Amino acid sequence: MPRPDPSTQVPRYLLGKHQLITTVTFAAFFSLVFLMLSIPFSHNVWFALGRSEAFLFTVIFYLISLALIIASKMVMYTKRTVENFTVLRYILWDFGEIVLIALIYSFFTLEGARFGVLELEDTGFLRLFLGALGYTSLSLGVPYIIAAQYFQIEEKDNTIRLMSYDNVVSDVPIPPSEEQRITLFDNSGTLKLSISPESLFFIESDDNYIQVWYSDSTGQIRRYMLRCRLKTVEESFSGSDLVRCHRKYIINIRKVRVLSSVRDGYSVELESESTPVIPVSKTYEQAVLARFNSR
Repeated sequence: MPRPDPSTQVPRYLLGKHQLITTVTFAAFFSLVFLMLSIPFSHNVWFALGRSEAFLFTVIFYLISLALIIASKMVMYTKRTVENFTVLRYILWDFGEIVLIALIYSFFTLEGARFGVLELEDTGFLRLFLGALGYTSLSLGVPYIIAAQYFQIEEKDNTIRLMSYDNVVSDVPIPPSEEQRITLFDNSGTLKLSISPESLFFIESDDNYIQVWYSDSTGQIRRYMLRCRLKTVEESFSGSDLVRCHRKYIINIRKVRVLSSVRDGYSVELESESTPVIPVSKTYEQAVLARFNSR
């Protein structure tokens, strides 16, 4: 089975729970305002607040559309760990939502006209659908794009935060001459951690959180949890001794004691017996072997 190309995978920051909730909320408000403002510019738009019949159709259509988007994003969230969740699949998924809502709008329009609730100049299905598709593409496509750009900027900002070395919680006092520290910020920038590379063993992902496994000044293994994505850590410390070996793990290559061949590939044992055996997935196998052999 061919390995997925990381460059084609959708950024994980678009599939987080917080990001999807924010996207749905923003799209709901944006689409409502957009559709209300667009009424004077279309002869087949029946949204209204004054007439009871049209208002009822408006409320029902809006709630059904919102429920559909929420359900779609919930399914997308459950599928976020699928290895082949590519950018193309993400775009087609969003476009599918747009097409389905345009079909629902066309159905509502035809039914409303058939029962005499809505008065329209043109009730041809194809023209109704194409017009609805255009309006829906704008009312949903625009907020989706804006939300994606916002999360991209937020992700870059978090990456920059990770490289800051000021005012951090540290396992030891930081000598002025010491240049290399592993410094982590959570997404809000409020919780901070800085440790030396010699102290860190591995970092484990737990959805939008990570757990940093490290040793304190007495040699005891400690775990520090903060809200941050593993992908952000990987990108921030590329080229260092921190190596991604699995979708859930980044290991400190300095701390690898044994690299073992197992039935499903490889696994690594770290220097501390208090740390678990870490699996190496096929996706990252070659990168880990290369780094391990170059030590």
